[in-house]
Amino acid sequence: MLGKVIVAVALGVVALVLVAGVYTLWLGGEASKSWSNRLMRIRVLAQFVAIVIIVIVFYVMRRH
Repeated sequence: MLGKVIVAVALGVVALVLVAGVYTLWLGGEASKSWSNRLMRIRVLAQFVAIVIIVIVFYVMRRH
């Protein structure tokens, strides 16, 4: 059960960062210049962490 919650939180973080990045692109102007690229890099890192978490949770669940 805890593994499912951790996976859900990781996926939620990825989704929130993605929405924030798309929103800053939509705003345009100065906000877009300073934040959109940074948020998309954070999203890639969050996706990597989420994938690692998913693999670990599946591995642990499979062993029990």
